[in-house]
Amino acid sequence: MESKTIKYCFNFADDSQEVFHFDLDTDNYVLVSDDVPDNLPDWTNLDFHQCPNCPLVSTIQPNCPLTLHLVNIVKSFDRILSYDEAYVEVTTEKRCVSQRTTAQKGISSLMGLVIAYSGCPHTVFFKPMAYFHLPFANAEETLCSATSMYLLAQYFIQRERKKADFELQGLKQIYENIRLVNIAIAERLRIASEADSSVNAIVLLDLFAVDIPLIIDESLEEIRNIFAPYLTDHSDQMTRTSNDQPDT
Repeated sequence: MESKTIKYCFNFADDSQEVFHFDLDTDNYVLVSDDVPDNLPDWTNLDFHQCPNCPLVSTIQPNCPLTLHLVNIVKSFDRILSYDEAYVEVTTEKRCVSQRTTAQKGISSLMGLVIAYSGCPHTVFFKPMAYFHLPFANAEETLCSATSMYLLAQYFIQRERKKADFELQGLKQIYENIRLVNIAIAERLRIASEADSSVNAIVLLDLFAVDIPLIIDESLEEIRNIFAPYLTDHSDQMTRTSNDQPDT
């Protein structure tokens, strides 16, 4: 089994530190070192503020798979307020990305990674984005990553002779579903945590879920010119290039 390691290190003004190590199994694309505690709090029960679009059944799966991966994160930041300053370092085998930011933004980036690999049926579509994890991504970067990964998925779908969706309707539906998940998870975390940093981290993720379906068409049109070389008729271009060659 091959794996890649991602480390999140939070350094706070009071010299305290919170460190999270994750090993990603690159064969099955699951987190293999995200230790889940034996004694789980009630807010991890599947039927506790269960998402209205959840396809899981509590008699078969008693705990929400997404919350199982949030337990340690919520516990670690229970003393931290949203706007507490943090210096966050994200380290992989190939690079280190760091940013001085607020706790909620750092936790939001961390949660975005973990939630994608949590096993929730509505978040599995974000695994490709999480595999190429970009910490602290802004709205434009998230939009480009989401649409790029979705369109690449359509390429593979078409290769299997299935109907591909190049109008991005499926991507909009994915984000509409994740909105319902975010709302329900936020309700759980309001009960689970005394501080507001974990709740607001989910709220920040939800802002992307709200905006992206609304701005897909408009925002993608704004960056259309970046792809101008691809929009050129290459057959005509090759013909012109060939005709311009000097005689020998």
